[in-house]
Amino acid sequence: MKPVIVVHGGAGVIVKEYEDGYRSGVKRAALQGYNILREGGDAVTAVEEAVVVLEDDPHFNAGHGSVLNEEGEVEMDAIIMDGKDLTSGAVSAVKCIANPIKLARLVMEKTDHMLLTCKGASLFAKAQGIPEVPNEQLITERSRERWRKNLKPGSNPVADQLGLGTVGAVAIDSQGNVACATSTGGITNKMVGRVGDTSCIGSGGYASNSVGAVSTTGDGESIMKVILARLILHYMEQGMSTEEAAEAGLNYMKTRVDGSGGVIVVNSTGEWAAKFSTKQMSWAAVKDDRLHCGIYTGEDKIESVAAATSTSECNPTI
Repeated sequence: MKPVIVVHGGAGVIVKEYEDGYRSGVKRAALQGYNILREGGDAVTAVEEAVVVLEDDPHFNAGHGSVLNEEGEVEMDAIIMDGKDLTSGAVSAVKCIANPIKLARLVMEKTDHMLLTCKGASLFAKAQGIPEVPNEQLITERSRERWRKNLKPGSNPVADQLGLGTVGAVAIDSQGNVACATSTGGITNKMVGRVGDTSCIGSGGYASNSVGAVSTTGDGESIMKVILARLILHYMEQGMSTEEAAEAGLNYMKTRVDGSGGVIVVNSTGEWAAKFSTKQMSWAAVKDDRLHCGIYTGEDKIESVAAATSTSECNPTI
């Protein structure tokens, strides 16, 4: 089996001045995951490490760069799932953790549970030796300004969510195993304790070797209502291609609950898709040593992995 990885940096509207940062971010994440796969690594590790790249990049609403809740704090959700045996780990409303996706994997591998939240997740992180970081270390000035703006009477946090989306990855490794990973800082100025779709199995992501893997982004409450990730895999089970299933799932969510978003998909044979119903979604994919990348509908810029690796950027700032 030829390995494949697809990543996304969130669906929405991306401010023009940040486009290059979003492109370079998803490309670096895809290359990180693909290098693991190319060297014989497993799909779970590939999606985890791809998401870590995005959590560490301040352009994205996950890890460093997460939006703030109504009290000015970062609360994050993440999920990871192994399609081989359907094991999954997730965390929600976690604070002061640089890489929630790593904590989610530990939940999957070190506990009998699937989801830990808030205080329990924090205690588990300490028990596993994951260091806490100051809340301020995860906050960018961009997020702080957005939070202050939405404290004013008459503000519209939903409209100000533009360009801020969940990040995620899906992959299939050389053994034919699939996996998904998704991570987010949620919605700007959200209520304390709000948990969206990301950490909910079947909504923020799902992976099964018999079908494929999906990671979602967009309107979290709408995604939860239709259980979008599992819905798309259901369509694939009925014989749809990855692109057909992704479009059908997004169309159903729009028609049924007026929700918008984006998805990345890979099936059990390595066919992949990146689809969205918003204006934009940053994404990148690697297959057959070719890196694909896009932000706008219909955009698919292709370059060799060798060329992309030589020009990939490090240590992004915003």
